[in-house]
Amino acid sequence: MDRYLLTLRNQVESGNIKVGDIAECLYLSTKQTRRKLHQWQEDGWLIFHSGRGRGHTSSLEWLRDVEHEYERQFLQLLEKGAIEEVSRLLLLDWSVETKQRLMTAFQTNFGFHQEEQDRLIIPRFDPFLTFHPLKAADTHSANIIANLYNRVVTLNADNTVTSELAHSWEYSANSLLLYLRKDVAFHDGSIMKAEDVVESFWRMKRDEPYCMLWEPITSITTPAPLVVELKFPGGCTYVLQLLSLLSASIFKKVNGNLVGTGGFYLAEETEGKTVLAAFKQYFGHRPLLDRVEFIQVPREFEVVYYGAHESEQVETFKVESDSGFGIVVMNPYRGSDLERKEVRDYIHMVIANHRHELSDVNSRIMGNDEGCLIGMSQSYKMPAIPKPVMTKPIRIQFVNYTSDTSHWLKAKLEQAGIEVEMVKISFREAVYDTSIRLDADLFIHGEIFELNQTFYYYFFLINSFSPLQLLIKQDKQLNRFIKAYDSISFEYWNDHHLIIEQYLQNESLCVPLYYVKRRIPFSINLMNIEIKHFGYVDLTKLWTKPNI
Repeated sequence: MDRYLLTLRNQVESGNIKVGDIAECLYLSTKQTRRKLHQWQEDGWLIFHSGRGRGHTSSLEWLRDVEHEYERQFLQLLEKGAIEEVSRLLLLDWSVETKQRLMTAFQTNFGFHQEEQDRLIIPRFDPFLTFHPLKAADTHSANIIANLYNRVVTLNADNTVTSELAHSWEYSANSLLLYLRKDVAFHDGSIMKAEDVVESFWRMKRDEPYCMLWEPITSITTPAPLVVELKFPGGCTYVLQLLSLLSASIFKKVNGNLVGTGGFYLAEETEGKTVLAAFKQYFGHRPLLDRVEFIQVPREFEVVYYGAHESEQVETFKVESDSGFGIVVMNPYRGSDLERKEVRDYIHMVIANHRHELSDVNSRIMGNDEGCLIGMSQSYKMPAIPKPVMTKPIRIQFVNYTSDTSHWLKAKLEQAGIEVEMVKISFREAVYDTSIRLDADLFIHGEIFELNQTFYYYFFLINSFSPLQLLIKQDKQLNRFIKAYDSISFEYWNDHHLIIEQYLQNESLCVPLYYVKRRIPFSINLMNIEIKHFGYVDLTKLWTKPNI
């Protein structure tokens, strides 16, 4: 199927037309457009008469219904089970009515399939950025990594630590001994040794985003088989919590590829499809699903999980999970008006006066007049202050997922008399090149904590992927706050978190904006739906009732 031909058919009717207008419609050069028109005429789709000379208009006459014929080809491919190929075709420029029909037909291929294998097919809107534990700075990648790898321990929401690859441990003021499980297999079939764990820890310690976290730990060795020892002469009250991070996942490199010990292994990765396959030698409970397939779909696709053997009218229920929060980060170090606290305070006041309206922009979000720490942050109000003198427009950076809220904020600031310049950056830039944020006066950032917000708030502050790093590196008071964690027991960290959050709000550096909820419909036949890492379903626990 030729995407240019479908676009032209849906945007240009038979009649007089200029080649330049067709080229503009297709985002092609005039030369490329003429070549396309000639080919389509040879194939019998249309007749194109080129106007010769000044004042003579070209004309186009359609001979065949492109969309109707392409729709028929689409459905034939769908019947053959070419899901990956068909998913790419959904991205073509169909008419609204046809696209709805195609997505309805396509939807029946998602959910649970019970043939020779139990398969769950899940739509995805974007490819995964990474499968590397040390490079996962977005929630989608982190969710996949949680299913591919294991850590030595798990930090639960209630601050308790439970065993994973380590079955037990001994902690003292200056050292930690980890006792590893026996016969844990990597995905390549090799057996995990203490040396593999030591090497994984050293990789994380030397990795720039995490080196500050590892600074207290000076030695990582294996004094005996299946034993790992970490030493921290000056103390490290959060060492177990550190080892629970997804970035502390245990893996090794085999022929240039990463292999883990998780319940699933990466079986296939292409532009339109990602496949996880159950690891039958998994040391925990073998996943009950055989395969989980993520297929690329358009953003209009309705995400509903039900089986291919089920009717589209099957009863569903919605699983709700927290999808984190949004904040406005202000940069006082760009040399703009935001150097002045009165300007930041005025912008803060405008946000506070209007954030309750955000649910009109997106029904999944609600205004946040508290903070980042759910259940602990306190509600507050901003006093009314006059508009300060501004010397030039402020610059707002935005990425695809913050586009709607960023343009909403632009409108509210302009209503309050502040000129705004909008600059779009890519999601990859926002995640991996935090220096790009130095060129913005403010931006909206979305964040979701893994499971335990007590440790993850600290991690949010200090890891180099954090949007707050541009503030912490230059703000002396924030630096003192961060250093104070070294002498505070983990059980009292929440009190210190609130002090930092209050400082960021009082200085109008980090302004709470919204909370997000995710509500995903699931078939009533899908069992054991457990929300785990970053608000996502734990794939290793899912199973479905078979047809009886």
